[in-house]
Amino acid sequence: MNRPAPDPAPVSVLFVCLGNICRSPLAEGVFRHRVEQAELTAFFRIDSAGTGGWHVGDPPDPRSSAIAASRGVSLDGQRARRVDPEDFGRFDWIVAMDRANLRDLERLRERIAGAAAELVLLRDFDPEPGDGE
Repeated sequence: MNRPAPDPAPVSVLFVCLGNICRSPLAEGVFRHRVEQAELTAFFRIDSAGTGGWHVGDPPDPRSSAIAASRGVSLDGQRARRVDPEDFGRFDWIVAMDRANLRDLERLRERIAGAAAELVLLRDFDPEPGDGE
């Protein structure tokens, strides 16, 4: 009997900054927009979070939303949340917005058994990363 191949599991990506109201929501929105443009939505699970919890439940900063909107990217529906230890098992990639965020994530990962997520800096994907920040 010929069965169709199972759908591959989506690649899961979490963008992380400090408070999850400026940089990481913008990165999430831009990445989501690009994935939608390429008609690859079924192949990705995309989210963002912050290392701190000050803004939990808040929408993205109006300045980030305005920048996104000026380029046709929507941040609607996003709400700040804090990185959860379970994220290290739920996501394939955790993308830090800067080195301080990366260090915070590395310290958190050290305390989590079976943390499988790959931690990287956003600028690791930039062909001209400068100083990486």
